[in-house]
Order: sequence, then C-alpha cells, then structure tokens
Amino acid sequence: MLLIVGAVIVIGSVMGGYLMHGGNVLVLNQPSEFLIIGGAALGNLLIGTPPSVLKQLVGQTTAILGSGMTKTDYKELLAMLYQLFKLGQQSGVMALESHFDSPAASPIMSKYPRFLKNHHAVDFLADSIKVIMTGGIGPHDLEALMDQDLEVRHHEMGKAAGALAKIADALPGLGIVAAVLGVVITMESIGGPASEIGHKVGAALVGTFLGILLSYGFVQPLATSLEARVGDDGHYEQCIKTGLLAMYKGFPPMVAVEFARRVLPSEVRPSFDETEELVKGAKVEAAA
Repeated sequence: MLLIVGAVIVIGSVMGGYLMHGGNVLVLNQPSEFLIIGGAALGNLLIGTPPSVLKQLVGQTTAILGSGMTKTDYKELLAMLYQLFKLGQQSGVMALESHFDSPAASPIMSKYPRFLKNHHAVDFLADSIKVIMTGGIGPHDLEALMDQDLEVRHHEMGKAAGALAKIADALPGLGIVAAVLGVVITMESIGGPASEIGHKVGAALVGTFLGILLSYGFVQPLATSLEARVGDDGHYEQCIKTGLLAMYKGFPPMVAVEFARRVLPSEVRPSFDETEELVKGAKVEAAA
C-alpha cells in the first residue's frame, strides 16, 4: 500500500508543480521518448541479469505489495518452536525426525500454514534439525553452519535489488541518449519554423526529464524497498537459528524461545507476556 501511495505522491507533486508553473501536460506526452528509455532499460536488464535473478525480481516486486512479515507470523513461529523444543526435550531429538520427513503432515507444523508457505524457512529448520540428529557437531560449529546458510541466502535474495539499482543508475544516461537523439532530429529541422524547432527541443528535454524522474523517483526507491524487505525476511530465519541453537545447548524450551524472541526487531517482537500466553496455549494444544 505504501508503495502505491508513494508513487501517487511523486507523480502528484511533480505534475502539480509543473502545472503551477503553467506547463502543458500534453507536451509531456512523447511516446517515442518512453519507447527509447523504457525499451533500452528493459534490454539493459535482460542483458545484465541472469534468468534466476529475473525470476526473483518479479517475485519480490509482486510480494512487496503485501504486508511482509507481521507480528502474527512471529507469534506463530515462536509457538511452533516451543512445541518442537518441548517434544525434543521430553522424547529426545530423534522424536522430531518424523515431523521433518514430511513437514506438511506433521501434527505440529501443519497447524502453522504461514510457516509452511515459507519454503526456505522450512528447509532451513529441517536441515538444521537433521544435522543435530546426526550428532558429532558442537554448538559453535552448528552456529557457524547455520550462519553460512543464512549468509548465502541473504546474498542470493539481494541480487534482485542490486540488479534494479543498476537499472536506476543507467536511467539518467538513457534519458540523455533520448535527448541527444531529439537534438539530432532538431538539427535536421533547423531551417524550419521556430514553433516546430521548439516542439522538437521540448520533446528532447522530456527524455532527460523521464530518465531522471524514473531513476530517482521510482526505480531507486523500489530497489531500496526490496533490499529492506530481504533484510526483514532474514529476521525470520535468524529467529529460528537463535532458538534452535539455544535448544541444542540444553536450555529449557521456554528459555530457548526467549532467546529467539530477543533477536526480533521491536516492531514485530511479541512482549514477554504475549510469548508466555503463546506458550500456555501451545501447552494446552499439546495436552489435547
């Protein structure tokens, strides 16, 4: 929603100021300039971006219209982790094996569809649990292993924002290309009427205007927003890692969940009392 609101404010402010100065909106209607800049930017993106990153870019741009990770997502995650940790404490970590062979069929994880939709988080938790079940790894080595996994994931997911930022850097230059082509056309008509020459010069300047506006008004902010969303989503896996590591060190389930809660940003972090209520609810479900 904020993405749409921001775009409307940018367009409204620019066009409002232009009209206040007595500008003619129809002069900005230059399809050829849109074609030059837009087509060149798209070609630039296709030339310099691998197909896998293009797929990520489309997916992340679509997802950014949503709300992202909310406090409810983290509440459910903490409640689920508590139940898993409690089971591991009571019956041993090998009791978790059946739950991660088919997470969707797990009596615990099947109650949390939001978690199951996050396929990387599911794989990250399952792989880490399986490493623990294998044995022979110390807490420090397990932490290093999980950190490597998260680092690779963060690097991969950040490529889309990087590709978009490069397009933003290229747009002002593409606007200059469009403007230069407009000047070339103007020079061909240098002997014509002054009104015709003025129209062609205006069209050329529109190209420069579009390149700068698209870069600084839309594409760069979008790239920044994608980068921030990747960082926000990374807190989800970081929460899993911290709680799982605390459980592996032998802390009680409630304390392990508290470790996981403390790494969350304040805007999505449940309070201690809220977490305690979640744990009580998880206990009631487990007893039932």
